[in-house]
Amino acid sequence: MANRRELLHKRLCDILQCSTMGLECRCYFQPPESVKMYYPAIVYGLDDIESIYADNGVYSSKRKYSITLIDRNPDTNYIEEILKFPLCEFDRSYQKDNLNHYVFNLFF
Repeated sequence: MANRRELLHKRLCDILQCSTMGLECRCYFQPPESVKMYYPAIVYGLDDIESIYADNGVYSSKRKYSITLIDRNPDTNYIEEILKFPLCEFDRSYQKDNLNHYVFNLFF
């Protein structure tokens, strides 16, 4: 079975209806600044790991990802699709370089 991040990547690519790899992929995991992006795009990265402890050890942990949807369209329908994830919440939005950025927090 694929790891959780790979599963998240596939599900984000499904939202954008793009390939999961190669030049057709518009979903980027912690990309360097040199990467040329194509829009609409999703950029995501690991933000935090919350652990629950029991019996002097980690009982369970959840990974928190910061997900940024970048789109030229201010009325994008992708917002609703991302919010369909369980344990996902909208954080903020901003505009930069004539692109709309929508930031979400997701435990996955």
